[in-house]
Amino acid sequence: MTLTFEDARACVLRNGRLGTETEPVCLLEASGRVLSEPVVADRDYPPFHRSARDGFSVRAADLPGALRIAGEVRAGDAFHAPLQPGEAVEIMTGAPLPAGADAVVMVEHTARDGDRVRIDRTLQSGDNFTPQGTEARAGEVVLSPGRRLGFAEIAALAMVGRECVNVYRKPRVSILPTGDEIVEAGERPKPFQIRNSNALSLAAQVMRAGGEPAILPIARDNYESTRSAIERGLQADLLLLSGGVSAGKYDIVEKVLADVGAEFFFDRVKIQPGQPLVYGAVQGTQFFGLPGNPASTMVTFEVFARAAVELLAGANEALLPLLRAKLSSDFRHKPGLTRFLPAAVSADGTTVAPVAWHGSGDIAALARANAFLVAEADRETWEAGEDIRVLLK
Repeated sequence: MTLTFEDARACVLRNGRLGTETEPVCLLEASGRVLSEPVVADRDYPPFHRSARDGFSVRAADLPGALRIAGEVRAGDAFHAPLQPGEAVEIMTGAPLPAGADAVVMVEHTARDGDRVRIDRTLQSGDNFTPQGTEARAGEVVLSPGRRLGFAEIAALAMVGRECVNVYRKPRVSILPTGDEIVEAGERPKPFQIRNSNALSLAAQVMRAGGEPAILPIARDNYESTRSAIERGLQADLLLLSGGVSAGKYDIVEKVLADVGAEFFFDRVKIQPGQPLVYGAVQGTQFFGLPGNPASTMVTFEVFARAAVELLAGANEALLPLLRAKLSSDFRHKPGLTRFLPAAVSADGTTVAPVAWHGSGDIAALARANAFLVAEADRETWEAGEDIRVLLK
C-alpha cells in the first residue's frame, strides 16, 4: 500500500503502541525521560506573598505620603509584626510581605531620610508582588503523566520536594543493518564495500527520541541470515531494519517479514528520499523497514519511526517539529512527492538555503546541513523570500 506523507504519518500515530512499564529514577537521571505519574504541589507556590522588587512594602491606602520605616525583611527571613497604618518595611526581592502590606513600591521611586521614606506616587493593592498560591495551589497537579522531562520540569520536581520520580521505561529498539556490501565502521572496506554508518546514525536518533538502541550483527542478503536476524530483532519493543526493502533481486526483507507473520500497514510512501518504506507489526512488535541510503534512513526515521519510539517511551504526543523559514534563493522541484532535502537554516532561524548534495548517499552533505527543506508535493516553484517548511535535524 502506497500512502502520502501525511497519511503515512497519521498511520504511525494511529497504530503506535504506548509504553506501559515504569521505573523510578533520581532527578539527575530523569532528564529526557517521560513522566508516568501525576506530580502535585506539596504546598502553595509561592507559599507567601512574594515581593517582586527591591523597595518598601506598604499599605496602598497610605500613598502618597511620608511613612515611618518599621524595619527590614530580606529573602529567607520574615517580618513578624503586622504593618501598621503610616508604616513601611524595607523589603528585598523574593522576601515575604509583612502582614497588612498589600503593595511594594520600587526603591527607585522613593526618597529616604533617616527612619522615614517619602513616596510621591500612588499604588494599587497587589502591585509588585506575587500573591500566595498564584503559581500552584497545594494538591494541584503541576506535571501530568506523558510529559517529557526537560530542565524546567526537573526544576518543578525539585520545587515540590521530589528527589526521585516514576518514569516510563525506555523502549528497547533493535537496529538491524542488512546488505552484503556493508562492513563495520572500524574495518577497511574493499573498493566495492561501504562502512556501516546507518546503524550508528539510527542508534543516535533512537537515543535522542528516548529509546535504548541495540545494534544487531549485519544480516547478509540471503534468506537464512535475514530471517534469523529478524526473529532476534523482534524480541525488542521495536525493530528498525536498514536496507533490503527496495525492488531489487536481493531485497528480501519484505518476504521474510511476511513469512514470519507480519501485518503490513504500508510499504511505500510518496516522499523522497525514502519511498520504499515498510511499516507493520508481528505479534504486537512493530517494525520499520527503512531504505538503505543514508539520507533515506535518516529522514524516514525522523518523520515516521521517531514517533513510534516516542510513543513507546510514554509520551502523550509525538510532534513533528516543522517550522517555516524564508528561502534565500529561488527553488523548484518536480511535484508529486514530498521532498526532504539537506538545508542550512540561518543562526537566527529566519532563512533557509538548500545544501548542495549528490543524492541520498551523500553523507558529507547531510553532515553539513542542520535541517531538511520540506518541499510540498503539490507545488513546483518557490521564489526567494517565500516561506517554506523546514524540519530541523
